[in-house]
Amino acid sequence: MPSLKELRNRISSVRATQKITRAMQMVAAAKLRRAQEAAEAARPYAERMDAVLANLARGFEGREDAPKLLAGTGKDDVHLLVVATAERGLCGAFNTNIAKRARDRAYELTRQGKTVKFLCVGRKGRDVLRRLFPKQIVDTFEFRTVRNIGFAQAQEVGKRVLEMFEAGEFDVCTLFYSQFKNVITQTPTALQLIPARADIIEEGTNEAAEAELVDLGGAVYDYEPDEAEILDDLLPRNISVQIFRALLENAAGEQGARMSAMDSATRNAGEMIDQLTLRYNRTRQAMITKELIEIISGAEAL
Repeated sequence: MPSLKELRNRISSVRATQKITRAMQMVAAAKLRRAQEAAEAARPYAERMDAVLANLARGFEGREDAPKLLAGTGKDDVHLLVVATAERGLCGAFNTNIAKRARDRAYELTRQGKTVKFLCVGRKGRDVLRRLFPKQIVDTFEFRTVRNIGFAQAQEVGKRVLEMFEAGEFDVCTLFYSQFKNVITQTPTALQLIPARADIIEEGTNEAAEAELVDLGGAVYDYEPDEAEILDDLLPRNISVQIFRALLENAAGEQGARMSAMDSATRNAGEMIDQLTLRYNRTRQAMITKELIEIISGAEAL
């Protein structure tokens, strides 16, 4: 049975932890609004680029002169999984869910006899995958010192992906990140970057962009310069744009997950303090009663 001093120390320790979790919750709430606005502002541009690329890509279906980023290498033997996670923890299962989605995909590809490589964006994803695939992680990007994620960081990752593709190091590239829905919900998402799909719009794209692809209303688009030149410029740019979008979605999802996790931790700490306080009072009352009994017994013995 713990002593009163041990119980007091435990209560003080839990109270100190509660102050930290409450402060982290408030900081996450303050950062969430800005991160959410940035993620929502990036979606229309990325979705519109998806729509333009999908429209252009349909004209190259089955053609031998299709750009390599669109047609691929003709094989799917080597897969590069770009796993984007947060740099810090204390945000619930946010990082674990992304890494789990990538891990399941890696196991599935391995069972099919494919070669899997990982490119990690974020320290937490690398830490999880390093325990399972230590020799398959080819590179890691860490942005812990970056205050606000910008397009420059996405371009850095995109440049590395393009260099590996041009060197023939992989055939298919898939990006894993968490799509921000709300404070409670962040959905782990897989998006194929290379080769770009003709049905490039994925589940979750807004209905307006989908409608534009499905039905152009009889309109005929004339491109200047021609489609091949536009694709040569847009396809590499689209890789950086999609990575940038993923980083912004992750930033918003991380703050939302941290806010929710710290709120739960603060409430759990409060419940623990109540339980420890009740236990402390009962122990103290029992000790006082025992001392009174000893005093009364000693007095009666005299």
